[in-house]
Amino acid sequence: MLNGPATTGWREARHQSARQAIVDAAWELVHEEGLAALSIRDLAKRAGITTPTVYAYFESKQAIYDAMFGRAATEFSELMTGPFDDDDPARLLLSSVRRFVEFCMTDVARYQLLFQRTIPGFEPSAESYAPAVRALESARGRLAHNGVTEPRHLDLWTALLTGLVDQQVSNDPGGDRWTRLIDEAVAMFLAHCRPGPTAPVGTSRSPTRGARR
Repeated sequence: MLNGPATTGWREARHQSARQAIVDAAWELVHEEGLAALSIRDLAKRAGITTPTVYAYFESKQAIYDAMFGRAATEFSELMTGPFDDDDPARLLLSSVRRFVEFCMTDVARYQLLFQRTIPGFEPSAESYAPAVRALESARGRLAHNGVTEPRHLDLWTALLTGLVDQQVSNDPGGDRWTRLIDEAVAMFLAHCRPGPTAPVGTSRSPTRGARR
């Protein structure tokens, strides 16, 4: 009996479902034990399968981390490219930072996989990394909306945001010692990077204000 498109599609769906179940189990373990503690044996036990079965779907532990990264990056991209309630450039930027910080703080392991080199030798594949690139482009657009277009200022922006989260996670987990500095950090960044006179965050700014005549 020949395999038709329906049979092929069913097999592919089953394959993808099994991969997703393994990734689900991997995230459960990581949330309990940490990223570096993930083992194939424990993963197989958690997923209710044998170790060889894990390797039937993923060629290595790095491939599992890559699938985990891809899922996390997709969640991040969908959040950061989603609609915001405010169109004012400065307030929009501030809202995006709060959204970013909340995303990071609600799942520290996910944050570490996406933004820190916690796993020695791990590099996400181009496919898994693509959603993160989309999220970065959305950040670039919000900065440009505020008149900030220098590539070095985008680097400064990402360093500022992850720096706040790193400090909070490392030195005051569960608190707000660094996250409560968000408003001040954004105002400081715009004062330094935005061309021309800078209005306080949360106020509208005339498009022609500060322009040479």
